[in-house]
Amino acid sequence: MSLNVLIVDDSSVMRAMIIKTIRMSGLDLGDVFQAANGREGLDAARENWIDLVVADINMPVMNGEEMIDQMKADPELANLPKIVISTEGSATRIERLEKKGVKFIHKPFTPEIIRDAIQALTGIGDSDADTDTGDSDDPEAF
Repeated sequence: MSLNVLIVDDSSVMRAMIIKTIRMSGLDLGDVFQAANGREGLDAARENWIDLVVADINMPVMNGEEMIDQMKADPELANLPKIVISTEGSATRIERLEKKGVKFIHKPFTPEIIRDAIQALTGIGDSDADTDTGDSDDPEAF
């Protein structure tokens, strides 16, 4: 099953890196939607079939946590699996997000970290856990 993903980050470079990393993870990526802030992310989630949301926290207009709160309040979006990828250092904020069912990933990250988080949230790709994700000797992380 391919995964339709919404990437919400104010950095177009980071969005591209997340997309590349998901592709490198060996998971079957379907449609990819992008948004530069939480408001655009909400609109994209409401207008498209999304299986997973990957978001940053610190963004203009509406931050990632506010977007997640609004998604949780919307019955059609409440159960969407959500991953936050951030440099956030506040243990309180990370714990608060995790209590909302969000999987938190610290930057830098690797394809394996992304794959494991997606599998933990969605169960997609579990049978492919041993799939080669490319050059495993490459220590470069995004």
